Amino acid sequence: EVQLVESGGGLVQPGGSLRLSCAASGFTFSRHAMSWVRQAPGKGLEWISAINSEGGTTYADSVKGRFTISRDNAKKTLYLQMNSLSPEDTAVYYCANLDGDRGQGTQVTVSS
Repeated sequence: EVQLVESGGGLVQPGGSLRLSCAASGFTFSRHAMSWVRQAPGKGLEWISAINSEGGTTYADSVKGRFTISRDNAKKTLYLQMNSLSPEDTAVYYCANLDGDRGQGTQVTVSS
């Protein structure tokens, strides 16, 4: 059974940083490209970043230069380092694989 478990969300002030983690199990993590997506209140899912099995990365324009995706294949864990956060980054953040599996999400709230 595929499991993706996100953690690391919380309340942070504008300009602050958070690091999200996603623990994966039930599939060969090292061979899969992985993504982070988010859903802001009242909006649809937004893709924000992806990393392939070789470590190549891509970002949405909305987070480029502020967010960094990475992976540790030995730990079967995906990360998202988020810097210079703004209220517009408030959302539930999910990790996902290309098979359509997604975790339960972790809430990120950026507010003073």
